[in-house]
Amino acid sequence: METVKRLYEAMILVDSGEAAADWEGINEHIKKIFDRGEAEILSMRKWDDRPLAYEIEGKKRGTYILVYFNSPSGSISAIERDMQLSERIVRIIILRGDHITKEDMEKDTPVMMVDKQVQAQVQAKADAQAEAKAQAKLQAEKDGIGQIDIDEIEEENEETDTEIQED
Repeated sequence: METVKRLYEAMILVDSGEAAADWEGINEHIKKIFDRGEAEILSMRKWDDRPLAYEIEGKKRGTYILVYFNSPSGSISAIERDMQLSERIVRIIILRGDHITKEDMEKDTPVMMVDKQVQAQVQAKADAQAEAKAQAKLQAEKDGIGQIDIDEIEEENEETDTEIQED
């Protein structure tokens, strides 16, 4: 008789310092626990890194990992127990996810949204600088400024770029 697997979601809290130092090790550790519990991981992503509302085991910050997985319902208590006994995992909550769709699993996490915003800002600055450089060249050609003066303008723009990056 085949065991029916249900969809679950788990929110796992790990120490931010340890996650930063050994992210791959944390992921492998979590995957091993799910494998022992006969779970099939569908999605496992860093959800966010946040300050905790109160200290837990002397830790003030935590990294949250969101995992969607299929598992026999009888294995959930073993998975929770292994996670709670692990020294690398601070907290765990597992919820049944019958209501979760594939689109829900693929939604951007807060970390992904911040990364996209930062990339968009960097791209916007680069585009603005390229546009300013092109405008300066056009104006220089219009005003009859020589190549040496254009090179000086480009050097000034590079210095400004360096200052912006340092901020």
